Amino acid sequence: MSLRINDVAPNFTVDSTAGKITLHDWIGDNYAILFSHPKDFTPVCTTEFGAVAQLAPEFEKRNTKVLGVSVDNVEDHKKWKLDIEKVAGSPANFPIIDDTSLEVSKLYNMLPADAYLPDGRTPADSATVRTVFIIGPDKKIRLTMSYPMSVGRNFAEILRALDAVRATDGVPIATPANWTPGQDVIVALSLNDDQAREKFGEIDIKLPYLRYTKAPAK
Repeated sequence: MSLRINDVAPNFTVDSTAGKITLHDWIGDNYAILFSHPKDFTPVCTTEFGAVAQLAPEFEKRNTKVLGVSVDNVEDHKKWKLDIEKVAGSPANFPIIDDTSLEVSKLYNMLPADAYLPDGRTPADSATVRTVFIIGPDKKIRLTMSYPMSVGRNFAEILRALDAVRATDGVPIATPANWTPGQDVIVALSLNDDQAREKFGEIDIKLPYLRYTKAPAK
């Protein structure tokens, strides 16, 4: 079954480089990013996890935890972290899940189509695609992304998307194309003009259905 926006993120308990983790307990009252990579000791994945390591202070500012997953085991993850840190020049302190059982990969549909063939495939001949799940403090999925194995992710965009998710959570606003923090946001269609002014103050009406306002403080 494919996961949808606003589904509760499937819970799991697994081993990781930080010890045993139960997802919902580990998230606590924070946001979380669960992201998969095909294999340890591979070039694109090393650059991606290096990018995550470099952005660790930014995720921390946003009360967001990050959790990596692949079909490799904990010992391989720990050895690979040394390479990540060498490339990134930053400590890779975030946990990486041991998913040699394929439990998490299958729960979150992280495997490519051919990995589900009934031919007894194991982690030795399976690899997760590059998926991203942003999960809210209520443990619901806020955003998903999937990339093929040949395309490295832009983690600056993932950070921007996280900012947009956090800005709009529980507030009748949306973010326009290419929005970045500090820019105006769009008033939700659930509010009429008077309601929008009452809630947000000044609004800039471009079209009857396209109204901008300053992003409210959160």
